[in-house]
Amino acid sequence: MSTRMLRRRVLAGAGALSLALTGGVVGLSGTAQAATKTTPVFENCDAPAPQPDGSGNQNFTVTLPDGAKAGDVVPITIDPGASPLIPSFSVTTVNTSKITLKVGTTTQVVTSPPETVTVVAGQPLDPASFSGTITIPDGSEGTIVPVALDLAVTDADLSGSVFTTTCVPAPRPSAALGSIAVEALPKDPVTTKLTPNSGKAGTPVTVTGANFPAGPVTCSALLAGAPTGDTGNGTATAAGAATCEVTVTKKADQIRIDGAITPYKDFVFLEDQPGVKNPLDVEVLPGPLAIGPQSGNPAVSFGKVTINGKPQSVVGQFTAMSVQDFRGGTLGWDVTATRTPFLNETTGHTMAKAQLGIQPSCTVTNADSPSTCTAGAPGAVSDTPMKVASQAAGGEELTGGEFAVGGAGMIQLPPFMFADTYRSVVTFSIA
Repeated sequence: MSTRMLRRRVLAGAGALSLALTGGVVGLSGTAQAATKTTPVFENCDAPAPQPDGSGNQNFTVTLPDGAKAGDVVPITIDPGASPLIPSFSVTTVNTSKITLKVGTTTQVVTSPPETVTVVAGQPLDPASFSGTITIPDGSEGTIVPVALDLAVTDADLSGSVFTTTCVPAPRPSAALGSIAVEALPKDPVTTKLTPNSGKAGTPVTVTGANFPAGPVTCSALLAGAPTGDTGNGTATAAGAATCEVTVTKKADQIRIDGAITPYKDFVFLEDQPGVKNPLDVEVLPGPLAIGPQSGNPAVSFGKVTINGKPQSVVGQFTAMSVQDFRGGTLGWDVTATRTPFLNETTGHTMAKAQLGIQPSCTVTNADSPSTCTAGAPGAVSDTPMKVASQAAGGEELTGGEFAVGGAGMIQLPPFMFADTYRSVVTFSIA
């Protein structure tokens, strides 16, 4: 009998995250807006022991809008057919489905809400559809963007223990489940920056924007959403970069390049007050980018397995770790994971063929955080850093906040090995 235990270690300046290997064929359900297509996808499914693995076709019925702009977030509906897996026992679990899609050249994950399901031995599971969205990639203007299946995962929660099934299409990614025609027009025009973004009456302001048609543009000041009468003129380049000049002569709280979509850029109007001036200064210093606890998390037990001559899988759930970005700037960050080999340092026994999979998660824990975070795609953790979570750089916008990075992990064990206790150390780093 072998006990598999895995622990996490956080280095100074490094971060930590939970693991999870995903599995199972999933469905998405969104608002039908245009073409609906049914596509059989052949999948090889790796199920947690003692459930047997399986292969076969699963029919995905997908509904997508017939058109969009680059950068648009659009709904998607996927209604999956019966899973190729035939369960060998009956059980009631709470399932969370995750499906990885290839949208053009980008990889995007859609996650279902938890669903209580009753699995009946000998009957394939037919998961419910669920709603999600995908983002049309930048640079796809004037093309047809295919949407294909890259990975299907189901996490089944049984009394607090998570059992994960992973289904990989063959070929990977699959044939197109649907497609979206992307308009040849540029993305929606936006106002990007004010220089300066504050001032009293008579202040000249340079307004910049992106995605505007080449040629002349106008800009205007607003107060409570209504134009104040202060307007200006400028031009947009062939690349869509617009610059406009306006002089603020009366109270305003926003300035825009006309034709831009909301939100516009905020302007702080400084009203001149009579009397003696007494300036007050406050210096705001940048805080740290940190992931904790810096002392590391306790070891996590992945339970016990009895050697039976067949490959087996064990699962474990890791305590989510906090990420704090108090730098007060526009920078982003990435959390990556690496691991050491599975071994027992006392006996010298190793499991060179054992693999660890991760299904990352990342959530915002402080509602005032100016940024969101994105979980990485599921995959294998090795000695090569794997991105498990990230916060995008903000460009001209403030970034930062407080987040929880976590997930669940699955260890895939070889059919034969020394009966012993093995350990691997997973290190999560942030930069």
